[in-house]
Amino acid sequence: MEKRILGRTGFEVTVLGMGGVGAKPETVRRALGLGVNYIDTAPGYGNSEKNIGIGLEGASQSHYIATKLGGRPKPFDAQDKDMLRRSVDESLRLLKRDSIDILQIHEPDHPSIFDWWTDYDNFHGPVCEVLEELKEEKIIKFTGLAGTSSYELPHIMATGNYDVVLAAGNYNLVRQEFAISGLPEAKKQNMGIVIGAAFFKGLLARRDIPELENGARWLSPPRLEQFKKLYAFVDEIGLPLAEVALRWVISNPNVSTVLMGTESIEEVEQNVAAAEKGPLPPEILSGLKEIADMVPFRPHLEPHGFPIGQPYEGPKSK
Repeated sequence: MEKRILGRTGFEVTVLGMGGVGAKPETVRRALGLGVNYIDTAPGYGNSEKNIGIGLEGASQSHYIATKLGGRPKPFDAQDKDMLRRSVDESLRLLKRDSIDILQIHEPDHPSIFDWWTDYDNFHGPVCEVLEELKEEKIIKFTGLAGTSSYELPHIMATGNYDVVLAAGNYNLVRQEFAISGLPEAKKQNMGIVIGAAFFKGLLARRDIPELENGARWLSPPRLEQFKKLYAFVDEIGLPLAEVALRWVISNPNVSTVLMGTESIEEVEQNVAAAEKGPLPPEILSGLKEIADMVPFRPHLEPHGFPIGQPYEGPKSK
């Protein structure tokens, strides 16, 4: 599998990485066995850190691990340095490691989730001091940001204080806002670029979704038409939707790695097979760009995560 340099970390990572949500020890082992060498997890991903730690026991393959600060211990206080350090200690224990390759700030662009900053003009807070201390103590090697905002996140990146950025849910076949300012800023700062939610939480991996076939209250007519055009185009080129979604991200040479789901061995094997085919041909990329341009910006009040199969309570729903 192709490898790319993860920005200024210098790490040589596989273009396909392992997302920690739903990870199981057996899927971790299978991913490593197929050559995947980048693993992303977080305290908020259920038993992810624990399962990854078990799956990596005795692994002979070289690999890199990224985890996050945020959400643990509970109730969580992003301003409490002692709490932040205890979270790192727990990550090390669960992952069965003495150090962490990349420690990211989770959702630094959403104060309603985690209120990281005491100085919002300069994006500074106790977490910055903790990260520097952990670097000096060689407990972590590099730092990163893991966010979902397309416009706030680049301002934090512009401080130059972080080595890697994980963009989730805003760079895929139908939502590409991160390309406007996020990708250029990451290149300017020589940050490693990790893309999460390339399958848009399953919406770009399967077709049996009634809301995307028949419409829903929260789905704008242009977005619905976009999905229909995407389905028709995928049928025309004769490739699985999930493969197209994955290879589209890989087709951008500025992306270091794209994260895959790891809930089953079959899922891991299918994603590795798709990634090994490499970037999509130019003519397919051109067709996909026309479809993306149908909805260049997220429609007003469109839920960040589509509430598939869930009750919808109006614009206040996330």
